[in-house]
Amino acid sequence: MLSIRHLSKTYANGVRALRDISLDIPNGMFGLLGPNGAGKSSLMRTIATLQDPDEGSIRLDDMDLLADKQATRRLLGYLPQEFGVYPKVSAEAMLDHFAVLKGVVAKGERRELVEALLRQVNLWDVRKRKLGSFSGGMRQRFGIAQALIGDPRLVIVDEPTAGLDPEERNRFLNLLAEIGERVVVILSTHIVEDVTDLCQRMAIIGQGQLLLAGEPYEAIRALEGRVWRRMIDKAELDGYRARMNILSTRLAGGRTLLHVLADSLPEAGFEPVAPDLEDVYFGRLRAQVATRAA
Repeated sequence: MLSIRHLSKTYANGVRALRDISLDIPNGMFGLLGPNGAGKSSLMRTIATLQDPDEGSIRLDDMDLLADKQATRRLLGYLPQEFGVYPKVSAEAMLDHFAVLKGVVAKGERRELVEALLRQVNLWDVRKRKLGSFSGGMRQRFGIAQALIGDPRLVIVDEPTAGLDPEERNRFLNLLAEIGERVVVILSTHIVEDVTDLCQRMAIIGQGQLLLAGEPYEAIRALEGRVWRRMIDKAELDGYRARMNILSTRLAGGRTLLHVLADSLPEAGFEPVAPDLEDVYFGRLRAQVATRAA
């Protein structure tokens, strides 16, 4: 169990990236949802010991992750949002180099480890290819391979599916799900569908604050009977915004599809719709904005 208590971080420019965050994260896939700038990467970097919090604590079972950063990094696998590689080095050679950096010095042991990891992420057949020739999904799978060196107890992946095509995204998410059967895996993303498909538990962060923590389907059930939809012309949108609690809008067939939160039928022309995690997500973000504006 990863336990985060009262974590706060303010940068030198005055930006309050984290505001008193407390979370319990068990083994398995944990989704961390939030828009760009919500504080997700700041939280990931703090857990990964890449920056110090102003206050708060992080423990993995009985281990204080902030007290001994070197010990923490030995049990941590981290795939940051921007993962750079040497484009002219092969996948096999680069992974071997990472293994040396992680302390796997015996050549035979390292060779077996590199082969096992490349097979696990389905890159064995292209192990001699230069990393610069890899597709986005292949680079992300290589990133997971390096994160798994040392049999980590905690794996952090930050926005891993951004820019991937649907096939690569599905392959990558299946790989994460396999890893999450054994350890804590934190998936930081703004793609709601990734969390719905993969994660037993989740949290939503907005403007550095924790807005929701729990099971995705429990959060969805809490909105049953309260989400309504209607197709309107774009010119009508401002009027609806002025008098209704709009969760989301999207174009459909050249018109605008509204999702509205209301305890009863908002007005004639609306129909009930089964809620999903996107409704939960936008509802929490909009409630935060309304609270700050009040």
